[in-house]
Amino acid sequence: VQVDGTIQAPADPSQIKAADQWVKFLYMDHLTLSGKGVFDGQGATAYKQAQPAAAWSGKKGNVKILMNLGFMFVNNSMVTGVTSKDSKNFHVMVLGCNNITFDGFTVTAPADSPNTDGIHMGRSTDVKILNTNIGTGDDCVSLGDGSRKITVQGVKCGPGHGISVGSLGRYTTEDNVEGVTVKNCTLTATQNGVRIKTWPDAPGTITVSDIHFEDITMNNVLNPIIIDQEYCPWNACNKK
Repeated sequence: VQVDGTIQAPADPSQIKAADQWVKFLYMDHLTLSGKGVFDGQGATAYKQAQPAAAWSGKKGNVKILMNLGFMFVNNSMVTGVTSKDSKNFHVMVLGCNNITFDGFTVTAPADSPNTDGIHMGRSTDVKILNTNIGTGDDCVSLGDGSRKITVQGVKCGPGHGISVGSLGRYTTEDNVEGVTVKNCTLTATQNGVRIKTWPDAPGTITVSDIHFEDITMNNVLNPIIIDQEYCPWNACNKK
């Protein structure tokens, strides 16, 4: 799939119903998504409506807030050259994928845009994020449960909340995270640098292991290295 123009989502979040992403690729093998094009989520309206709790529900009131791009059960595939801009929610969701590479990819959103994680993944193996520029209002890259054999290399992150493992441990159904390498990355004017975050008083019993942070450059980063086992945004949990 080659995209060289700009594809725009409806600005009004209520215009697309019953979907998590407005462009998604499902159950595919050997996909290449390339070109100079832009997927523009037109998120400004959604940002103004944002309430803090929306991060966990994906909704604001009864309106579902869409992500730009979804890759579900996509294997042996490549995303290169294209840009994700102003997503209303997460920019990219990677779920149940194996051997998928983002190379020369770009993510851009305002620093104050809520819950606009650049690339979020879960239950996926052998995900590579290479030579990619991510500036957003939340995590540049976030790893959910079941992330294995992950490489984040040559990424420029900022603004945003850094490169995060988690949050984890909130549910009993989660799977281990293992084999993560983050190297040769530069973080500029971010809230955090490299981070591992888990919920307090949560039922999850997974492990996070074989994590490597190497050759990371931090410029004006508030928390360069943070491992937080009482991650509790807006005090929306029990800290026992």
